[in-house]
Amino acid sequence: MSDPAVPRDEGVARVTRLRTDVSHSARIWNYWLGGKDHYPVDEEVGDQILSFVPALPRSAVADRAFLARAVRYLAEEAGIRQFLDIGTGLPTADNTHEVAQRVDPSCRIVYVDNDPLVLTHAHALLTSTPEGATDYIEADVHDPEAILRGAAEILDLTRPVAVTMLGIVNFVMDTDEAVGIVRKLLAALPSGSYLVISHPTTEVDGEAMKTAVEYWNSQGSAPMTLRSRADLARLFEDVELLEPGIVSCSRWRPEAPEGEIAEVTHFAGVGRKP
Repeated sequence: MSDPAVPRDEGVARVTRLRTDVSHSARIWNYWLGGKDHYPVDEEVGDQILSFVPALPRSAVADRAFLARAVRYLAEEAGIRQFLDIGTGLPTADNTHEVAQRVDPSCRIVYVDNDPLVLTHAHALLTSTPEGATDYIEADVHDPEAILRGAAEILDLTRPVAVTMLGIVNFVMDTDEAVGIVRKLLAALPSGSYLVISHPTTEVDGEAMKTAVEYWNSQGSAPMTLRSRADLARLFEDVELLEPGIVSCSRWRPEAPEGEIAEVTHFAGVGRKP
């Protein structure tokens, strides 16, 4: 059944662009999280990656939990009511708008991705409260100007915005370019805005992660890179890092006792634009 909210020509274009013969990071992440929105190629590649780093599903779960904690903090304690979620991925439980609008139904959220399957699910599932707004724009992380143009149709960019970039900056291979993209996004936003990033690193299971990424980059999907803690610190140069700084995402203001927290391969941080 077609999605009545999507024009037929647009829906056909999406299906045409959907590659079921090449794995995609959002679908593999969905597979590791126990979802159903993936294809056999995603399972095959996902399983091969797990042969290098068996604990990666734990990273996927911890990354989603970090997103929920960070968004809840920003909405409850920092008073943020606007969110720009770049690299949305496939909708699961506790998406950005659900967490934020539980705190305040008037929150406005713009999701950004460039995968046709994500786009289809976003239109169907990323709905808003009547008081707030939720929208989706199709854009690439390499084009921050296009992201900002689209976001400005829903968000008031003269008021603070939280930019969330979970597992997306790693697809910008050059660190200088990645820093430049983050700077362009922040430059368009006022003081009091926030930056939230999670990123696979070499800090945990370093050699195994390098092998996994080499395999990923060899089999036709969008290439990605790992970064060190020092590299990640460069992404936060224009903001004031909140405690506890750049840490394994499982350790960013955790709700579980310290003894139950495992280091995971994704590191994360939250910063405020002064």
